[in-house]
Amino acid sequence: MAFRPLTARAPSVLLREAKPLKAIFGHAQRLGHLQRLLESQLQPAAREHCHVASWREGNLLLIVTDGHWATRLRYQQKRLQRQLMVFDEFASLTRIQFKVQPPTVQQGAVGHTMDLSENAAETIQATADGISDPGLRAALERLAAHARPKA
Repeated sequence: MAFRPLTARAPSVLLREAKPLKAIFGHAQRLGHLQRLLESQLQPAAREHCHVASWREGNLLLIVTDGHWATRLRYQQKRLQRQLMVFDEFASLTRIQFKVQPPTVQQGAVGHTMDLSENAAETIQATADGISDPGLRAALERLAAHARPKA
């Protein structure tokens, strides 16, 4: 009895045929559409801080990145509700809720930057000059090369 793996299928075929995936994909598309409608009514600065979490029985739940934006949006809640009710998708909107949920990944923490003074670079280079191990010496020289140029 040998193991025979299933034949690979294209993602588009899986999304059309597999019922659980089809339901998840449809829900994601629906939320994406609602997000675009919401963003069309938000101030440009608020768009990146507010996301549609769910839409059920006239209740719209929005995830906001911090308390500052949640407060600003709560002040504008009645206006936002009136503007959204113009769309057919939000015709039965009765309540907007805001939930504060900070992003899990910090925006500025994508890459690690290293600032190294000229003095520190010279010290590291002097240390590298006295090292006989070629691997360690090369690593120290690469580190010393990260010095910021004199302004």
